[in-house]
Amino acid sequence: MTGGAGRRRAGRPVRYIEGDDRMEWLSGMLQKYPELAVYLAVAVGYWVGQFRLGGFSFGSVTGSLIAGILVGYLFHVPVSSTAKSLLFLLFLFGIGYSVGPQFFKTMRGQGLRWALLAIFMSCVGLLGAYAVARLLHLDAGFAAGMLSGALTESPAIGTASEAIKSLPIPELEQQRLIGHIAVADALCYVFGAFGVIVVCSVIGPRLLRIDLSAEATRLEGELGLVRTKAGVASAWRTFSLRAYRVPADGAVVNRTVAAAEALVPHARVFVMRIRRGGDLLEATPDTVIRADDVLAVAGRTEVLIQTLGARAAEVADRELLDVPVAAYEVLVAGKGFAGRTLEEIGRDDVARGVFLRAIRRGEQAIPIAARTVIERGDLLTLAGPEHALIEVAALVGVVVRPTDKTDFVSLGLAIVVGALVGAAVAIPVGKLHVSLGTSVGTLIAGLVVGWLRTLYPLFGRIPDAAISFMTALGLAAFVAMIGLTAGPLFIDALREAGVSMLFGGMVVTLLPLLSGLYFGRHVLRLNPLLLLGGISGAQTMTAALAAVQDKSGSPIAVLGYSGTVAIGHVLLTVWGTVIVLLMS
Repeated sequence: MTGGAGRRRAGRPVRYIEGDDRMEWLSGMLQKYPELAVYLAVAVGYWVGQFRLGGFSFGSVTGSLIAGILVGYLFHVPVSSTAKSLLFLLFLFGIGYSVGPQFFKTMRGQGLRWALLAIFMSCVGLLGAYAVARLLHLDAGFAAGMLSGALTESPAIGTASEAIKSLPIPELEQQRLIGHIAVADALCYVFGAFGVIVVCSVIGPRLLRIDLSAEATRLEGELGLVRTKAGVASAWRTFSLRAYRVPADGAVVNRTVAAAEALVPHARVFVMRIRRGGDLLEATPDTVIRADDVLAVAGRTEVLIQTLGARAAEVADRELLDVPVAAYEVLVAGKGFAGRTLEEIGRDDVARGVFLRAIRRGEQAIPIAARTVIERGDLLTLAGPEHALIEVAALVGVVVRPTDKTDFVSLGLAIVVGALVGAAVAIPVGKLHVSLGTSVGTLIAGLVVGWLRTLYPLFGRIPDAAISFMTALGLAAFVAMIGLTAGPLFIDALREAGVSMLFGGMVVTLLPLLSGLYFGRHVLRLNPLLLLGGISGAQTMTAALAAVQDKSGSPIAVLGYSGTVAIGHVLLTVWGTVIVLLMS
């Protein structure tokens, strides 16, 4: 018994030693190959970020930051500043490229009110963060991290880090302040995200005194949107293709196709194919129609029924109606469509036989309704006969054909030029002159290239999948490396920050949300439901938009979100630089 107990006691230190050996081996490997620590933090971050509690989740970026802090705390992994800058600049260009069309469009015309909402809320958030930081005597790192976490804009971590690097202080002090950014962001992000979701979906509707579902139904009626159940689509088709046999005494006998189509004024019915005996003929404007021909006629369904149904016999001819149909994505760049509602465009009847399947504005799907306004930079998915699609596309803008090639010339030169301009532009701060920063310059370069793409669609083309990869991996890996740097400082920094910064972050989160509700409703006179979507966009919180859509049972709030999200992304990212300059 004694010997057995002794062996068990003697065995315990052996297991601990083996564990320590494994930890030392892993620590040595991560220090020798620090890139593995970055990938580990990103993998763990994405895994943590996918878990949801109600409508809240950390998300992949904050998950990567927390994972990076944990790995850095355990293993003290060295991080390359060059690698951090490379990834962050790639991310900033990608985000600027994707929101560029919306950003410049929002700043004029009907989008101006949404731009004012986003600018107002962003400025309130900045001033709130500055006031709270001064009140709590926070340093520049804690202040920047509180701003990025409370306002849920992780890219501000990068702009703030670059601003700190430009300060005339020792390198060790710079690293300490950058570590404080990561700690404060992780501490304030939880309530930041949770607060936006709750205010937009619960508190906001009560303060605005609206029932989300009833308001959504009313607004959908105004816009002409017909609500359907999930997974259920209407069987009605505005345009149809039907086959009719021409009687001997038919009005179109011995007329050309063009003349026959002109017999139904303003309806724009058109003949696509003709069966003559056993032959199939492609109809051209000069083709002469004969008695007993079977015509494949396309047009509005009600016109075909009312006009042709009473005069000709309908025929079931599968081969004749087997017309090749194409589907194109068309970028709105022409003035003929931009700024007009679908109802107005439909009255022109220029898109005969062409169906509108989807509208995308940036990364958001826009509901198709009679009074939905088409904006420059929207991406329309159109389907119909290819020759008809080509004609319509020429009026709408430019067909965006699928490509897997990235214009690296435009990408590389834009980042270089933008970064150089950002580094050259200096902001006076007391006796110092602090540069705007390569990160802000790159963001602006991305905005410009993205906007130019709507004017010259073949310029600077980058596939959507490539942009998604640049923005997702670029930011996640960057914040993971920030976390690795902050890991060794985490406990001391957390003690220094204390609970006061947590409550300070709550104030910074709530100030722009509550003031935005009042400003948007009583000053800008925005629709209350769209205002909630706009507030979630100004805070760049897609989860809050999803919560509003879920509560209202309608996607309509996305119209407000799309009007503010581009401005919110740009300003909140730039605020990382500004808060450091203010606190310095």
